[in-house]
Amino acid sequence: MTTENTASSPTFRYAAVTFDCPDPAELARFYGEALGLPVAFSSDDFVFLAQEGTPGLGFNRLTDYRRPTWPDPAQEKQAHLELGVDDLEAAESRLLSLGAAKPAHQPSPDRWRVLLDPAGHPFCITTLV
Repeated sequence: MTTENTASSPTFRYAAVTFDCPDPAELARFYGEALGLPVAFSSDDFVFLAQEGTPGLGFNRLTDYRRPTWPDPAQEKQAHLELGVDDLEAAESRLLSLGAAKPAHQPSPDRWRVLLDPAGHPFCITTLV
């Protein structure tokens, strides 16, 4: 068994997940309101949401962005967040009021709900976590 020399190994920290989208400000507004995250950095082409010293979410403008077509695999979902909630009905209602959409296909609606953010990225809400 070999041991690594950790003194010379770099340290890595999880910093963020970044989503491509056509309008970073719009997508940041949606997730900022949904998750209570403030804007930590903003430019015309990139917005980063985070609490001081914690990992965050980034939103990057992509001029030729194509919305995911979930559940149709023609344009893959690209990324997928799972959000833990206490009440599926209340959480779904709040997210829909913020601009999420609910696709007709729901694989297991009693356990989790699949929603689409304003740029079309699927994400789930669940009481399982």
